[in-house]
Amino acid sequence: MSDADFTPLRVTQLAYGRDIDLAIREWARANGHPVSERGRVGHGLIEAFFAANPDAYERAEKTEAVHATARTPGASPEDYAWQDEGPLGPIYTITLVRGVEEHEVLRRLGAALEHIRLIDVDEYPDSSRTQIVVARRVGDWTIVIEECGWRGVQREVIGELSCDGGEAVAVMRHDYAARHDFAYALDGELVTSYDPSRPGTRWGTAPDRLNRHLRELGIDPASDEWIDNAIQAVLALASRISGVMVTPAHAERPVLGAAIPR
Repeated sequence: MSDADFTPLRVTQLAYGRDIDLAIREWARANGHPVSERGRVGHGLIEAFFAANPDAYERAEKTEAVHATARTPGASPEDYAWQDEGPLGPIYTITLVRGVEEHEVLRRLGAALEHIRLIDVDEYPDSSRTQIVVARRVGDWTIVIEECGWRGVQREVIGELSCDGGEAVAVMRHDYAARHDFAYALDGELVTSYDPSRPGTRWGTAPDRLNRHLRELGIDPASDEWIDNAIQAVLALASRISGVMVTPAHAERPVLGAAIPR
């Protein structure tokens, strides 16, 4: 499928201010849906709010965005609907590393070998000084989860994770930063990186290497259009690269990990 005859699925995306955001949260709580004061509200609740409040829908600004959806067999954005209200919260990084076992992955991320141990369910980062990183092996790949962390997408870190003929792919969700992030590396080199919301702008040694996967997920790599389900789409992309489907079970503890200085 070429870029010339590629037609993505476009949807209407709503942009609204603080007043409507607060109204959505108040409406959700009044209807028995627990939501926090900050962070992302699930798409289903937003749609239900606007359906029940057509005046708010009329006030919201409308823009057009691309909705990623699988066009060939394999991982789909719908497989990652769980992450929107899942166990990881609004800030996390998931990194998949091929051919490197858990202890070595944690060491390359900055953990001292003597500090690697089982992380229990009630362990949390020490404020701004440390973060907790956990790792779990699935076949030939190691899944690394950083809650409230983003080491995996850093250029020098993902290069180290993929060195000596390896491969690594990382997805960062950060609801409070200017953008989310995606990075793919081979043999120590950053191959492709981009903001998952705007995949038309990419950088790295071979920024077009994953174009086939993008098209298979309904994304035109030649267009800089906004993706409205960006995190789900980029997690599906990571699964298509690795063959590993990340599920909420992979975030369960106890699991091997370490507290790493920030």
